[in-house]
Amino acid sequence: MFAQFQRLQMQTSSATINLLKSGNGYPILLLHGYPQTHVMWHKVAPQLAQDFTVVVSDLRGYGDSSKPEAEANHASYAKRVMAQDQVEMMQQLGYQEFYVVGHDRGARVAHRMALDYPQRIKKLAVLDVVPTYELYTTTDQEFATAYYHWFFLIQPYPLPETLIGANPEYFLRTCLESWSKNFSAFTPEALAEYIRCFSQPETIHATCEDYRAAASIDLVHDQADLDQKIMCPLLALWGNQGIIGRKYNVIKTWRTRAENVIGEAIASGHFLPEEAPEVTYQALHKFLKP
Repeated sequence: MFAQFQRLQMQTSSATINLLKSGNGYPILLLHGYPQTHVMWHKVAPQLAQDFTVVVSDLRGYGDSSKPEAEANHASYAKRVMAQDQVEMMQQLGYQEFYVVGHDRGARVAHRMALDYPQRIKKLAVLDVVPTYELYTTTDQEFATAYYHWFFLIQPYPLPETLIGANPEYFLRTCLESWSKNFSAFTPEALAEYIRCFSQPETIHATCEDYRAAASIDLVHDQADLDQKIMCPLLALWGNQGIIGRKYNVIKTWRTRAENVIGEAIASGHFLPEEAPEVTYQALHKFLKP
């Protein structure tokens, strides 16, 4: 799936990050979401690598990156720390400044990265999300029904871990089927990788910690900088068949948190890079190409 990509692992100050790298040109970091890995970019990354240096990585707690021990306040999976991993990784690769594209959880890490490292992030693209703070403070029955996992995964250990661990492949397939509009978009090779990684008990636990952090320490960090805006150009893309585009004015919402926002809906469910790879690529390339 990533035939021309170099496979590497980087040790950051508090995690080991698994990554792939290919191409020449200005660097782009691609970040995945739940319950996936870097593999979700396999239809888009090779095209981007024709014009950019592309880095695709597994977030801490996911894929083949390390799963640091959880803390009582979930701080080891705060988006601030997950963003720090990626910045340190890019610095070790020699990139002081770069573009970031994030989907789902990766977009939430990218959002925090743009706030904490404004001098490094020169353009930001977020796929099928609005800010975490917005979602938690406007939750209603419609959102809670569609995103029930936001409230299930944050339950105290070991409840969600035990229930998911009883049949992780079933849970993962159910997530992909219910959030997508075209399950056949997930190739057998990609699906096998998602199942391999998600079936590990430590991954299940770490990904629950990701969501527990989002409902606790991340909200503290968000509350502290609600008045701080993202200064770099921001592109928001979303699936026109999903809850985010149906329930939220995506552009208007992001303009409360960023100075320069453009975006559009794409004919897709939640997983734009796999369900609509060509349209997603074209939108990203147009935005990122100098």
